[in-house]
Amino acid sequence: MNTYCKSALNQIKVALTTTIEIIDKLEELDLQKRPSPNKHSIGELLEHISIICKADLLIANGATEDEMNDFYSTVTYGNLTQIKDALLDNFETLKEVYMNYSEAELQESIASYWGITYTKYEWLLEILAHVYHHRGQLHAVLVHCYGKDPKVPMFE
Repeated sequence: MNTYCKSALNQIKVALTTTIEIIDKLEELDLQKRPSPNKHSIGELLEHISIICKADLLIANGATEDEMNDFYSTVTYGNLTQIKDALLDNFETLKEVYMNYSEAELQESIASYWGITYTKYEWLLEILAHVYHHRGQLHAVLVHCYGKDPKVPMFE
């Protein structure tokens, strides 16, 4: 496996592990909380975070908009346990795929359905940024909207 992929996957794992630590501080009723009427609830945000690894992997492999819409339509997690399980399962899928890419495959350029082109390695970096972005968003919503600081270290 490429050393840089191994490092990026480790950082994704750190972000997801700390996200699970935050989830472990929540109650099922927290999933319904919505910081603003037109924004995602905590449950919807967690559901989104839980599928980033798999959804973005599909995009990194050239999935079409219709294929992504089909994927998103199958995702429904009703409780904290299902969200945590999905986080872990989808990360393992991402890790398995990236561990088996050759150097040539990592340098292959793939265009997203909306027209952005990155190498497969760059898509991995995008996944890393995406996970950290939403983990920070979750933390900010909990702290600033609900006064619920999970007291989970955000970095090692």
